[in-house]
Amino acid sequence: MKRDLISLADLAPSEIEGLIRRAVALKAEWQRGGNEPLLSGKMLGMIFQKPSLRTRVSFEMAMHQLGGDAMYLSPDEIGLGKRESVADVARVLSRYVDGIMARVFAHAHIIELARYSRVPVINGLSDFTHPCQGLADLMGWAEWYGAGPGKGVDTSVLRGKKLLVTWGHGALARSWCSVQEALLIGSRFGMDVTLAAPEGFDLDPEVVTAARENCRANGARFEITHDPREGYRGAHVVYSRHWMSPQAYQNGQFLKAQEIEKALREGGNTAATVKELPGLNHLFQTCQTGAVSEYGKIEETMAPAVLEMISDWILQHTR
Repeated sequence: MKRDLISLADLAPSEIEGLIRRAVALKAEWQRGGNEPLLSGKMLGMIFQKPSLRTRVSFEMAMHQLGGDAMYLSPDEIGLGKRESVADVARVLSRYVDGIMARVFAHAHIIELARYSRVPVINGLSDFTHPCQGLADLMGWAEWYGAGPGKGVDTSVLRGKKLLVTWGHGALARSWCSVQEALLIGSRFGMDVTLAAPEGFDLDPEVVTAARENCRANGARFEITHDPREGYRGAHVVYSRHWMSPQAYQNGQFLKAQEIEKALREGGNTAATVKELPGLNHLFQTCQTGAVSEYGKIEETMAPAVLEMISDWILQHTR
């Protein structure tokens, strides 16, 4: 039976933990000299409605390391949902490739691709969720607070740790997907979660409700604050990213200039830097290219092997 990776909400915690353990094993195997060609003869079709350096390189190298190949399809080549209907793209690609990874704007496009595709579909990013990023985040946090990179991974070390998801000041207009994914994955694995953002920069109410309920089910705390300095206190993991306001789209148009102006205006009153908060020693992770940040006793983490893990797991379910 075909399986897709659309949202981590579709996976049980035990499945997520199994994927992360597999990623750690694949990473160690690669460092010892290379991976087994698990995906020999397999082809991954990569739809990029929304361009990305890291997503393309990560998926393409993952397929190469596992013995397969990847085909890059640029926005102009397909015109997803415009020149070519989403259903037709899914049907055509299914005849030629063994799996599809899509990085899109509208989450509905991922849902529709999965519906009409005969091969597994991987959500490489949508405006709603970013499951591959969420898996990488969870893996990195667990390694950081566990035995360390390459020494196994135990997600139970995250229970009771505080995750701060904070709006970052920058001349940007970024989507909500990464921060929403961080809220969801942290809350599912027993972390206390604090969301810090200026008024008017709310996230999807469905995501906030789900994160709150996850925390309640795990006996953890969930809070929202408009004071980022207060949010930093007691934080073990700080996830910083600028995201746009709910008013970013009006009548189907993205008001980018308006969003940047709003971000700069709000940021001057709400941005906090680590330099202003002495005595803290937490894991800091940022997802905002071009933003101004000051780092103290901080490091970033990312787990590129998570994409090998995803490719391995999904593509083994092909015809």
